[in-house]
Formats: sequence, C-alpha cells, structure tokens
Amino acid sequence: MNVLVQTADGSNTLFNPIIGEHYHSSHGALQESEHVFIQSGLKHFLSLEETNHVRILEVGFGTGLNFILTLDFCLQNNIKLQYTGIEAFPLSVDIIKQTGYQNFVTPETWDIFTENYEKAKTSKVQLTANCTLEIKHLALEQFTSTDKYDIVYYDAFSVRHQPEMWSNEIIAHTCSFLKSRGIFITYAITGNLKRAVKSCGFEIEKIKGAPGKREMLRALKH
Repeated sequence: MNVLVQTADGSNTLFNPIIGEHYHSSHGALQESEHVFIQSGLKHFLSLEETNHVRILEVGFGTGLNFILTLDFCLQNNIKLQYTGIEAFPLSVDIIKQTGYQNFVTPETWDIFTENYEKAKTSKVQLTANCTLEIKHLALEQFTSTDKYDIVYYDAFSVRHQPEMWSNEIIAHTCSFLKSRGIFITYAITGNLKRAVKSCGFEIEKIKGAPGKREMLRALKH
C-alpha cells in the first residue's frame, strides 16, 4: 500500500513499498516537477519552437503531478496539448485526491483532471477543446504509437530500484517516439544514460538538477 509522505517543500508524494522509492523527490515533489518537466522541458521546448501545439509522452504517469502542472500552464497560455501517459500500475483517483495537488493548480484544472482520470485510463479523453489525455495501462516495452511527440517526460523510478527502465533497449524504444528536434527530459543523469540517448542521435546537455540533485539530463533529437 502506498504511503502519503510530506516532502521538504511542503508538498506531498507517495512512497511505493514494493519498489522501495518515493514517486517524487523527498527534497520537494512540487519543486522537482516544476524544475525538471515544466521549466526545463515544456517551457524550454516552447522557447525553441514557434508553436501553440505540444505533444507530450510521459513515462511513469504516477500521481499525475507532471500532467496537471502541464495542463494548467497550457490552459493559461492557450496552448493545444496532446498528452499520453504510460503507467503499468495506475493509481486510483481516490489516492490521487489525497495528494493535495489541487493547491498547486486552478480549481478548473484540478476538476478537469480528477473528473476524467478514470476514463483516460481506458481511452483518449477530450478534456477541453484544445487538450486531450490518454493513460496507457501497460509496460513501456509494450507501448506503440504512430504519433511522434515533441517532448518525452522520462519519470520512471530510479535505476537503483528499477534498472530495467534504464536499459539501452528501453531508452532507444522511448526515443523512437520523438520527432526531429524533440526533447527528452529526465531528472536523472548517468554515464550509461548519456551514452544510450546519444547513440539514438541526440545532442546531450547536462543541466542543473532539482533541489537535492546536482545535475540532470536534457537531450535534443537531431
């Protein structure tokens, strides 16, 4: 059973006793999500591309925190969002409602998410005129898609606790869904990860990590 835990910035995360790890950084769940995926991923992509439409693939949908922050930003900035999450072990909406994440987004964003979450686990849902969500309930290696994404949020559990999610083969599989000039963003950085992403034709960046982590990886697909 997942356990609700308060992190250093006052926001909550869940501890997964089967994996033996928190869903987010204990140094700050909100800070990590905003720094890694919103600031360094979504906003960085939009600064490079003149577009009001973004397609995002998230590996490790988890509590939905990355999604609701993304949705909130897109709603406030009139950006069309197509979002696909991959989650082998999706949480129930009742557990998600215990996180307190409604405090970080508008009431509209929170209601849109919680009212459509269960439906999104079975099919693509049109959340608003400009935003869709689908959550694929399967293992990453089983995921296939004809879509090409602008950004991959890679938010799997750490290599120490879930090494199979960081193998060369699974990284290459994930990177294949990114379009040219697409961005791969993750909280982690290891020598093997850098080599795996680079071998897929990416330009690698080491950038400042979220609180509690010195560096993280961002990569641009050529």
